[in-house]
Amino acid sequence: MKHCHFKVYKPFGMLSQLTSNEERQLRKKKFLSELYPFNSEIMPIGRLDEKSEGLLLMTTDGKLSDIINRKGVEKEYLAQLDGLISTQAIIELSSGVNIGLFGTTYGTKPCTVEQLMTNPTLPEPNAKLRIGRHRPTSWIRIILTEGKFRQIRKMTAAVGYPTIRLVRVRIGNIYLGHMQPGQVEPITLNTDII
Repeated sequence: MKHCHFKVYKPFGMLSQLTSNEERQLRKKKFLSELYPFNSEIMPIGRLDEKSEGLLLMTTDGKLSDIINRKGVEKEYLAQLDGLISTQAIIELSSGVNIGLFGTTYGTKPCTVEQLMTNPTLPEPNAKLRIGRHRPTSWIRIILTEGKFRQIRKMTAAVGYPTIRLVRVRIGNIYLGHMQPGQVEPITLNTDII
């Protein structure tokens, strides 16, 4: 069987799933199936929470999905934070911080974190984000090899700088590039992603 693979710019406010079995969710939420006529065998590789945006890979190859999720493939994000982040907070994030995860405390693995001195070039943020209404903001680049539930948001909050906007820009050697929210592109994928 020949597998299909896509890269998607998941927009803010959309769930990382094709549909739901819950009637209430179907009425109130947006799903990936609204972006493209994906076949029924397709699945997202990993997730982005509803308020996060950016690169999401879709595949019909469950084995490839497993490799990416379990083998420590790098995932790169740009995060806009509430407040001007301190050098100390960047050191703490890089070293790993304790976050809550399903009722227990989890220590995140060391990761790469750097402050961006200029704002990244990204599509306009969703109006619901209300950026700039309060304190000044700062941007960081963060590269993880894990992907726990709402991990980056929990990490930045743990050091005192809540995430306002979160955009995934890379998974392995696949980049978001100049895609726009809601855009879908067929791609060729293999185990060289790592």
